[in-house]
Amino acid sequence: MNPINRIPDSIRIHSDCPEGAKDDAALRFVEVDGGLMVYLTATVSNPRTITLRWKNSISRPVKVLGDAWERGYGTFGWNSLCAERWMPWYFLLCEEHLEGAPTTVSGYGVMVQPSAMASWECDTEGITLCLDVRCGGVGVELCGRELEVCTVVSRRYENTHSYPAAREFCKVMSPKPLLPEKPVYGGNNWYYAYGDSSYEEIVSDCSLQAKLSEGLINRPFMVIDDGWQPNSCAGPWVPNEKYGDMKKVADAFKAMDVRPGIWVRFLRDERPEIPTEWRLNKRNLAADDPQLLREGFLDPSHPEVAKFIAADVEKIVHEWGYELIKHDFSMIDMFGAWGKDRNRFITGDGWSFYNKKKTSAEIVKDFYQNILDATDGKCLILGCNCIGHLLAGLAHLNRTGDDTSGYDWSRTRQMGVNTLAFRMCQHNAFFAADADCVGFLPGRIDWRLNRQWATLAASSATPLFISSAADTLTDEQVGVMKELYARASKAEDELIPLDWEYTTAPRRYLLNGEVVEFNWFEE
Repeated sequence: MNPINRIPDSIRIHSDCPEGAKDDAALRFVEVDGGLMVYLTATVSNPRTITLRWKNSISRPVKVLGDAWERGYGTFGWNSLCAERWMPWYFLLCEEHLEGAPTTVSGYGVMVQPSAMASWECDTEGITLCLDVRCGGVGVELCGRELEVCTVVSRRYENTHSYPAAREFCKVMSPKPLLPEKPVYGGNNWYYAYGDSSYEEIVSDCSLQAKLSEGLINRPFMVIDDGWQPNSCAGPWVPNEKYGDMKKVADAFKAMDVRPGIWVRFLRDERPEIPTEWRLNKRNLAADDPQLLREGFLDPSHPEVAKFIAADVEKIVHEWGYELIKHDFSMIDMFGAWGKDRNRFITGDGWSFYNKKKTSAEIVKDFYQNILDATDGKCLILGCNCIGHLLAGLAHLNRTGDDTSGYDWSRTRQMGVNTLAFRMCQHNAFFAADADCVGFLPGRIDWRLNRQWATLAASSATPLFISSAADTLTDEQVGVMKELYARASKAEDELIPLDWEYTTAPRRYLLNGEVVEFNWFEE
């Protein structure tokens, strides 16, 4: 469990090469304070992957915690050492110890915003880092350009507990996050409306946010989720008949002293007039099939697509007046799969983005940067289904787990409780880490459970979002939520999971120095 801020003991590069040509891909390493910078260059060959291996014997019993490609899907947890387990971006090793006793924790990762998709493996004899520098599913055409691939970092924390060590290591990997000026909290209409809403309904529901936040200086958001546009879960990003005028909606929110937010899926637009070359061909869509082309997703590496997306952002922010944009689905739209369904490689072979001279990671970062730049600093960005390690520093907030539910408590426990506990170490290090909503539907999830979930979220100092129509909450629930909104508006609490090494749904926490317990299971 030693640091690996040194040149690897084994180096392999795999490339696509023209027939008869010699692979000329080469690496250069620069040792910096606490890290190792990795550079790649090639002129003739097109590099695909880099594999680095450090000898690092592990003789003591350890537990391992890895990250995920994008959102969590309820499977975060400390595990035994497994040589075949791949861990995107970073991982932690914790020496086994008695519960509550100090221990030694080691962190291994890459700094945020690398130019490669990075995945780790660890065994008793060493540590392996796989760096995917492909453009989509083919080798990147560097054409002599030297690519700054990543900076490898590792740290060893002694006489500590695993959660504080995880939190500190996230700060090492992301020293300059882009954070909201004030804590973010409020409402989102997805987990009660599920896309069925209107101008009248959303304005009425926004009144609940005003009611729950009476007297609070830091004002809440009301985020309009999918359902305001003509096509379900797809563009064009113009209002449907039920909403009519999105500026009018934003103005109505502001009249109640509630900040307007809106959901968008920038990379899916079904209009047939969009040029074919703007679309990704990763699913081998037939060029002569108009229906398949219509359902194809936009290629963010195409310069005209970048302008197209920026124009939508500018309209939403500067013309309509929205103060938060939640952009969704970009992981699956670009790579054709959810993060949970991928292995050590985030995508398969045989396709590329329009710009073949950049790696997939560079293209993803450019997409995030384009959205951020188009806001001109006048709007918060909340990512969802985004690649968090590439998003850090390019968005203020990130949804760190898959959807919770307004119907099914077991899904909320699996996705929400697990995500909050295991991704909370990224909060205010990478971005403001949003573990998703507390969903209120009449007669569905038991108030005892939802109250605990809302209390945990509010006590974590992470963003608190609830989903509730204006007339759903009882007087008791309104009173409780007012107290939790006051807490969330300040985000001054410190919450540490105590039993996260032993369960995927931690129930024991240290809240401001006092132990609190939750019961996540239905009676």
